Amino acid sequence: MNLSWSHHALTRRRTLAAATGLAAGALLPTGPAFAAAAQYTNPVIWQDFADIDVMRVGDTYYASASTMHYSPGAPVLRSYDLVNWEIAGHAVPALDFGAKYDLNGARGYVRGIWASSLAYRPSNRTFYWLGQIDFARTYLYTATAVEGPWSRLTTISTPYYDAGLLVDTDDTLYVAYGNTTISVAQLSPDGRTQVRTQEVFRTPSSVGTLEGARFYKINGQYYIFLTRPANGQYILKSSSGPFGPYTMRQVLLDLRGPIPGGGVPHQGGLVRTQSGAWYYMAFVDAYPGGRMPALAPVTWTADGWPVVQLVDGAWGTTYPLPAVPAPPRQVAPMTGVDTFDGTSLKPRWEWNHNPDNTRWSVGDGLTLRTATVTHDLYWARNTLTHRIQGPTSTATVQLDHSAMRDGDRAGLALLRDSSAWIGLKRDGGATRVVTVTGLTMDGNWNTTGTGTEVASAPVSGGRVWLRANADIRPGAPRPGTFSYSTDGITFTRLGPAFSMGNDWRFFMGYRFALFNHATQALGGAVRVTRFEVSTP
Repeated sequence: MNLSWSHHALTRRRTLAAATGLAAGALLPTGPAFAAAAQYTNPVIWQDFADIDVMRVGDTYYASASTMHYSPGAPVLRSYDLVNWEIAGHAVPALDFGAKYDLNGARGYVRGIWASSLAYRPSNRTFYWLGQIDFARTYLYTATAVEGPWSRLTTISTPYYDAGLLVDTDDTLYVAYGNTTISVAQLSPDGRTQVRTQEVFRTPSSVGTLEGARFYKINGQYYIFLTRPANGQYILKSSSGPFGPYTMRQVLLDLRGPIPGGGVPHQGGLVRTQSGAWYYMAFVDAYPGGRMPALAPVTWTADGWPVVQLVDGAWGTTYPLPAVPAPPRQVAPMTGVDTFDGTSLKPRWEWNHNPDNTRWSVGDGLTLRTATVTHDLYWARNTLTHRIQGPTSTATVQLDHSAMRDGDRAGLALLRDSSAWIGLKRDGGATRVVTVTGLTMDGNWNTTGTGTEVASAPVSGGRVWLRANADIRPGAPRPGTFSYSTDGITFTRLGPAFSMGNDWRFFMGYRFALFNHATQALGGAVRVTRFEVSTP
């Protein structure tokens, strides 16, 4: 997988339009004393959380990430030490930006929630999420707790591309945004309208593209932190106010990353600990799994420029743990067992596009009633997804299929623009467990293959266990394998290994996905009584 600039020069803007300083170099000490210190290992989250915006409120750290066409969107992560994270909620409860996000006559693949911004305003004790949708307009949501409820505060007609929201020390709201041409907007005191916007920087042609803005005020200086996709990071500094003028420095370029086979750490944001230490949380392109957050300490030069601390000339695989107060509790794990108890889905779940909420329920397991009549999984509503844990992990599903109807298809997929699944086909009153490959989309995200059955076996009774194992180590296409069981103990491999593609253009990585759709008529249902993600 080549993630050099020459192979990744297309920005999201160009890709989607076609479809519709100081160099890092300060070295940390090495040797026995360094090795003996308590350490963390990168990536700090080996799951797909891209375009991180990170901040601290009191003793708690928060981060937001891109989710494209998945709903709810913009997950908010929480940590007490910058290393161990949980998913606390979602800032965008539903992608109510048009019918295409409902899979209703159109599709929103690779649209939706891109790089956006998360901020906290102490004056009203409110969290703000801001992001643009489809180059059309910007949406701003607020909540007094990250778990929600989140509600839409306003819509602004200017699309703030790859925005960074700053709550200034005088409580004024500013937004840095743009692709190559970087602008700053000032919002009204209530955040509902734009007061002014102004171009503040134009990227030199020698640098290329800069985007992914994060906006900070540090020691009276204004900084706009920008990425050069997908191999560099730059920063702008102004001593004259948020509207500049700005000068530019290179923070890193073509820096060796901490994931073998992965790309250069870039994008993301800066955050300061309670003790005054600074860290940079970036992401690493690591397909087929996606973009994985990595953390490195940062120091500052005497004249106010950040320097990423390196280990042997690279972004370290390990660093000393941040010195922070003892966490008040352990964060909730991002893997493990879910029996779908309670009245809502846990926040680690996201639907492929918006669901039809009349066709699913939780409580006594997860019930998925067929919501779409289609032969194409990419058109099927109510497909529920879960990030894959790297470097390898296994999802196991216990499925009650006694209420399936003829023509129904239900199971467990490895879902991306090239997909495969293991599941059940019910036809003519008989049920078979099958493995299907060859579900594909083209570069405009139109379906080019609805799948070919490559293996099958008859099953009786009303219950089956399905298993998918995913290897998401980057650097090459990796295998996904499928198996099933009729007793939950002995599993039988079904079909050949599926090659999980590692192209970046779909942006989101592979996910485990639970689905149930009809090919003849609605009315059938399945019930997932247990779902588990485990690692070796």
